[in-house]
Amino acid sequence: MARELGRGLAQTFARRLDREWAQEWSRALQPLLSLGLLLCCLAAAPALVQAAGSGPASAGLPATAPVVRYRCGGDLLLARSENGAVDAVAIPNTSAGTPPGAFVVLEWRGISLQLPRTNNAGAPSYTDGRWWWSLENPDQPRFRQRRGAIEEFPCSREP
Repeated sequence: MARELGRGLAQTFARRLDREWAQEWSRALQPLLSLGLLLCCLAAAPALVQAAGSGPASAGLPATAPVVRYRCGGDLLLARSENGAVDAVAIPNTSAGTPPGAFVVLEWRGISLQLPRTNNAGAPSYTDGRWWWSLENPDQPRFRQRRGAIEEFPCSREP
């Protein structure tokens, strides 16, 4: 009986020791595993960036167009076009290097607008339902705001 009691105590002690050892080991390994995962992500990042730049969104087009300066409604407006993600490659409305998914960022009178490209045929136009920007004539684009009535801001490209 004493022998069985001693054996039971020894097994309990061994199980407890194994459990504590496993907990300590996992605490020590957790930071190392996190660091390993981070290093794997950093190693894969250049390949992911290269793959992202070779998809249909880029299609040989510049990722970022230069900022163009306009005078609209008497105030300076800065316009920058981005190609964005292409959702529907089959839509044949790529015009002036702006595929579907493109957008324009306008900075004017202290506000910044990001207007998505419309699917209208012809010259690129952008709208969010309230603001509208059209490049039928890139030297004198159309810039409008709909607030009840439509308000137009005459624009001209600055040299």
